[in-house]
Parts: sequence; structure tokens; C-alpha cells
Amino acid sequence: MSNNEFLEPLAQIAEEAGVAIMKIYETDFDVELKDDHSPLTAADKAAHQVICDALAELTPDMPVLSEESAEIPVAERRRWSRYWLVDPLDGTKEFIKRNGEFTVNIALIEGERPLAGVVHAPVKKTTWLGVEGAGAFRKTAAGTESIHVQTPTAEPVRVVCSRSHLDEKTQDFIDRLGPHNAVATGSSLKFCLVAEGSADVYPRFGPTSHWDTAAAHAVVAAAGGTVVTLGGERLRYPVAESLLNPPFLVYGDTGRNWRQYLTA
Repeated sequence: MSNNEFLEPLAQIAEEAGVAIMKIYETDFDVELKDDHSPLTAADKAAHQVICDALAELTPDMPVLSEESAEIPVAERRRWSRYWLVDPLDGTKEFIKRNGEFTVNIALIEGERPLAGVVHAPVKKTTWLGVEGAGAFRKTAAGTESIHVQTPTAEPVRVVCSRSHLDEKTQDFIDRLGPHNAVATGSSLKFCLVAEGSADVYPRFGPTSHWDTAAAHAVVAAAGGTVVTLGGERLRYPVAESLLNPPFLVYGDTGRNWRQYLTA
């Protein structure tokens, strides 16, 4: 199966996980705390099970690394040539707040880069899809349409930032942009806004994990955008003990020097 042929099955799997999430979203669910003090709900667990079962059927020989199964030893992961990287419920804090800004993320990783990705927003009933070399798409009840980043940059600049993790470095970057419109939203929806041309740049200085970003990274790249570290290198997903990303920038207009806003 080619990378392009994965998209539709992945979209269906993500949507099925979304159905499982919404069943719990509409109840008085409990909230647990993981060892790192991040929240966990029955929805995270239910979506994880739906996705892992479906991926095992779709690609029986391809391993899965999920936020809810992150304890797989690095020695074992180093033997993987390709694997699925999954966040069953990205934006658990937004899920708990019941603001609808959470997603299901599924990415195909090979050679430290995301080749294909699907991001599904259950409340918004919208799915973003992207595959290297084949383009990016947005799927809604009205149908599926091709999407592309905005070039040149809009004026004033449209910057998207985290609703739950807006820090001083991010605010400084935003202030240096000059005239701008800022939009706060949760989860990997920030990437998707850049991918579809609704935002121009997303700076992220706070901690994120590989599963938080990979699927949406694939969508942005397929839509013509870029995800880079603060040093200007493409964000990669190396096999290592740590699954944390460095700070990064997401943007659509590659003709603009976004790194100039990193320092005063």
C-alpha cells in the first residue's frame, strides 16, 4: 500500500476514534493524573484501543507508538523502519474544559520524518489529511477539498498560539511581529490553521511530544508549509529515549524570514 492509499483508511480510523471520544465527552467522566501530572480520561484510553485495533488490521506488520503505550523500549523502536505515531486524544485539557478544541492524530513515520498524517477534530466534524508528494486536504460533511498554506503572508500577520500554554517567549515573538491578529486554540488544530491558509505562523517554545505534532506536521508539509527548529532545521522525529520536541516554528510563507522575530 502506498503512502497515498493510507489516507482514506486513516481518516476512517480517526473518525471512529472520534466517535468513541464523543460518547465519553457527553458524560460526567473522571480525570486521572499520569506520572508526569498530565491528565488522562477514559476517552484517551478508548480512542487508543480503537486506533491500535484498526491499525493492527490495516497493517499487521507495522508497529504503533501511541502516547498511551509510550513505554516501548528504545532498543525495540530502533529496529522499526516504519511505524505509526499516534496521539489518541490531543488536547486532553481542552477535552476536560469541553471547548471542542481537541483532536485525534495519526502519523506514518519513516526516516525520522512524517510521510503521511491525519488530524480529526470530533466536535468540529473536520478531518485534515496530508501525504508527502500528494498534497493536503480538508474533509467535512460537505466533501473533501484541497488545501494550501497562505502565500504571501497576510497583512496583518495571523499568528496562532496555544490556548493552554501561552508563555512569555511566545508573547515576545508575537509582539515582535508588529501588526497582527492572534488566535488562541488548542491541540494540533494550530498546525491545521496554517495548513489551510487560515493562519500564517505558529511559534511553539513550550514542551511538546512527538505524537503531539507528527500528524499535523505531515499535513502542513503536504500543504506547502514548513516546520523548523529555532535553528532553522526541519523538525525531525529521531528514535531516542526522549520523545520531546525542541521548540519550533510552523509557517506557510517560506519567502519570509520568520526567525528574525526570535530576538529583539
